[in-house]
Amino acid sequence: MLTTVVPLQLNATRPMPTAVPDDCVWTLTVEQYHAMAREGILTDEDAVELVEGLLLQKMTKHPPHTLATGLTQDALLTILPKGWFVNVQDPVTTIDSEPEPDLTVVRGRRREYGGRHPGPEDVALLVEVADDSLRRDRSRKKRAYARASIAVYWIVNLVDRQIEVYTDPTGPADKPDYRNHHDYGPETSVAVVIDGKEIGRLNVADLLP
Repeated sequence: MLTTVVPLQLNATRPMPTAVPDDCVWTLTVEQYHAMAREGILTDEDAVELVEGLLLQKMTKHPPHTLATGLTQDALLTILPKGWFVNVQDPVTTIDSEPEPDLTVVRGRRREYGGRHPGPEDVALLVEVADDSLRRDRSRKKRAYARASIAVYWIVNLVDRQIEVYTDPTGPADKPDYRNHHDYGPETSVAVVIDGKEIGRLNVADLLP
């Protein structure tokens, strides 16, 4: 039996749903998502990422978001030990998702990833900068990262001007989550933990616009 693949048309003028419908929704596997990219059904012009099997439209990046991403990247680079590097808005492949977080601290050298994207075992710290995306970053994305056992997850929260740090993921579970959560305001500093070891602290105010 022949199967016809119908190209996905992503129309920016079409109203986007604010939540997943109650109806039955067809989810994609990571392999299907990769196949759509190989066949040109999805291109670099399609601002989407795969989270929990769903194609989610990426949020618009406002200047404060871009600034906070750059400030956090610059600060991390000053203290990272040898054998680690920072990816910016690049994919991380998990069992059911391929999000593109704002920053990822990755083990090894860039050339080691010429044939694949980093996976959870390669990631020490994952950072999302949140303004319009705050609700998604605290819910669907946090759940996906906890399910994948990403050890440390930061939300640079531009709305409340704080950094939210989530640690000790439950991994695959009925309701994946992080067991520990602490918020750090502009007057405090936050520890950068790589492989369970604190390598330095960053002033929260230095990371906020």
